[in-house]
Amino acid sequence: MIEARKQEEIAFHDKLREGQYEQRWSPEAEARVACDPLWSNFKYYAIERASLALSERWRREHGRGAVVLDYCCGNGLDAVDLARHGAARIVGIDISEVSIGNCRALARAAGVDDRVRFEAMDAEALAFPDGTFDLVTEYGVLHHLDLDRSMAEIVRVLKPGGHFLGTETLGHNPLIRWYRQRTPELRTEWEAQHILTRASFERMQRYFDRVELRFFHLATLAAVPLRRTPVFEPALAVLRAIDAVALRVPGLRWQAWQVVFRLSGPRKSA
Repeated sequence: MIEARKQEEIAFHDKLREGQYEQRWSPEAEARVACDPLWSNFKYYAIERASLALSERWRREHGRGAVVLDYCCGNGLDAVDLARHGAARIVGIDISEVSIGNCRALARAAGVDDRVRFEAMDAEALAFPDGTFDLVTEYGVLHHLDLDRSMAEIVRVLKPGGHFLGTETLGHNPLIRWYRQRTPELRTEWEAQHILTRASFERMQRYFDRVELRFFHLATLAAVPLRRTPVFEPALAVLRAIDAVALRVPGLRWQAWQVVFRLSGPRKSA
């Protein structure tokens, strides 16, 4: 029988994805979700360009000619991007059947459905043989899962020279924590209690030889209220320059909103 926390995740994400909403911000995308309270935090993704650019670069670099698992694939944007940029074969999995339906529709519309397969699956119990994938990618997923179960499965299905790429939000910044506490309706109880921290990445070192982290979005959060004004672009550029300096400071960087990471050297003994 499926665990209660996973049943809650399925119900939440079925409802979240039933409108087939975009996962990337634009003024038009925000207008489409404006009437849906579950998407009220979508505005914050207006500042996400720098982190998206790095994750896209790493994904395309490691995905070319690779067999790829899009881990908890949401609406399938990353899987479709991989198919368009040279991945040999892509499988996307998600616990939500609604998400899987959205993914299949997106792949058909993009003309890549012959190179991408989507399946509903428990991310903590993957139905793939050991050493299947060259690359596993994820975006904002690990805080929905039991970290050790998910990491063990990712390591198991990766080939010895494989990579795991991801983007996650962080749980240290007190202002971001305050916002999350004020908006409990935007996430499941499990998710709210398992936002990643520095300790989470220390645990990942049990599973991978190399853990590379890049931190994004601290000062740039101040640009969110400006996103629909003419000063948004210049303000975002200035704030990104501030972040480029500030987020090199060892203690301060953990106050960022997001971290983009690249893990390599899966430890099969883990």
